[in-house]
Amino acid sequence: MALHVPKAPGFAQMLKDGAKHYSGLEEAVFRNIRACKELSQTTRTAYGPNGMNKMVINHLEKLFVTNDAATILRELEVQHPAAKMIVMASHMQEQEVGDGTNFVLVFAGALLELAEELLRMGLSVSEVIEGYEMACKKALDILPDCVCSSANNLHDVKEATSLIRTAVISKQYGNEDFLANLIAQACVSIFPESGNFNVDNVRVCKILGCGVTASSMLHGMVFKKEAEGDVTSVKDAKIAVYSCPFDCTVTETKGTVLINNAQELMDFSKGEEDMMEAQVKAIKEAGANVVVTGGKVADMALHYANKYQLMVVRLNSKWDLRRLCKTVGAIALPRMTAPTPEEMGHCDSVYLTEVGDTQVVIFKHEKEDGAISTVVIRGSTDNLMDDIERAVDDGVNTFKVLVRDKRLIPGAGATEIELAKKLTSYGESCPGLEQYAIKKFAEAFEAIPRALAENSGVKASELISKMYSAHHEGNKNMGFDIEADAPVVKDMLEAGIMEPYLVKHWGIKLATNAAITVLRVDQIIMAKPAGGPKPPQGRKDFDEDD
Repeated sequence: MALHVPKAPGFAQMLKDGAKHYSGLEEAVFRNIRACKELSQTTRTAYGPNGMNKMVINHLEKLFVTNDAATILRELEVQHPAAKMIVMASHMQEQEVGDGTNFVLVFAGALLELAEELLRMGLSVSEVIEGYEMACKKALDILPDCVCSSANNLHDVKEATSLIRTAVISKQYGNEDFLANLIAQACVSIFPESGNFNVDNVRVCKILGCGVTASSMLHGMVFKKEAEGDVTSVKDAKIAVYSCPFDCTVTETKGTVLINNAQELMDFSKGEEDMMEAQVKAIKEAGANVVVTGGKVADMALHYANKYQLMVVRLNSKWDLRRLCKTVGAIALPRMTAPTPEEMGHCDSVYLTEVGDTQVVIFKHEKEDGAISTVVIRGSTDNLMDDIERAVDDGVNTFKVLVRDKRLIPGAGATEIELAKKLTSYGESCPGLEQYAIKKFAEAFEAIPRALAENSGVKASELISKMYSAHHEGNKNMGFDIEADAPVVKDMLEAGIMEPYLVKHWGIKLATNAAITVLRVDQIIMAKPAGGPKPPQGRKDFDEDD
């Protein structure tokens, strides 16, 4: 009989076998801080225009080469519970404003690193948290004073380009002017007078080949599909959209037909043909000259579509169908009936063309204010195009944020140093122990210009002291000049490096909340994971005899 081993007294006695628990400062708090520090160190080198790329291979063995923190974190699948909190904060930033995810990570990591110093000095966790909360509140009060300008007219492509450029420069350094102009055209063309801007209305179509500078922008939609029939181009298109296959309807029940002679056999198939012809003819007579279907296209239906000069396009994705309906103003019909004029969509031209060696169907609107615009991205590799797509995504989100709040603050570390300067003087005026935490909160802001400098290969301490001296003289728009070889500061308002106010506002708020949540944890209790033994990973054929 197996010998019964008694469990150690204390908390472990209450838990099942295999459960782990850590408690106290040393085991729980510092352990969590270390994990978060490691995570922010990983993405810190990817911060700014000179940030390095990460090569991530996810669980499906798909390769990502990017410096976009949101993508890196999404594909990494972080397992540590405390690091997960910071990942959640950066996801929240991605959903709220669509940019500034790396700022959240770097800033939260810096806050926790400095909190560790305070805790080792002898402050209690609650004093650190109180100081951080006061500093965060004060920082958000000071932030409106840092505003250096605001967007006047978002319907002007030139102005929109200059505002989007900063978001694109950190992802695609070198191509920022060209891409920012493309994104601005796409955003402005679908930005209605009412002021409601929807990010989903800017579509991206990636086509391999050529170079980035061959990318273009269209009003309407582009699909990487071929036209099914002989007709490949239609001007002034009236479009009938079907969510069902372009085929004759088949009865649900099985039936048996007895055919006695050859004539009956001829008549039997002729009946089906006549019915199909009648359906296609009815569609043509309703005025439609393009048919878009969500299912397969039958050969016979295609034959009659060619006969009546109907262009047939097949889209497999129901999302594509919905977007197309929205673009052309059509209603997707569930069965093959002739559309009414209200159910048909309209578009200036539908044509099949070849971009590189890829066949694409383009639904084009000539008028400027279409419901959807598409950015056609060209590039030499799939990874490169994926990265450009992320830059487009950030640019479009920046436009959306500016629609909500038009205020702009200087970038390149100018705002951070200004906040750090003002928070340090606020910390000195506080009497309690939380003044130490407030000063450390101010110091954490230095992590941003420091990361920019280190990634550009410039001495960080020299740069930060130069920035402080410029800000003490009252030049609050002075930031790091990334294009210079030495640690040089310049006016960011003149250089045109500006960020939306909301990106910083939410970034500071979410990073502080995440850091405080991690600090509040004093015990980690992990139950034994559910599930039986895992199958051996190495050999796929382990269940077969050798």
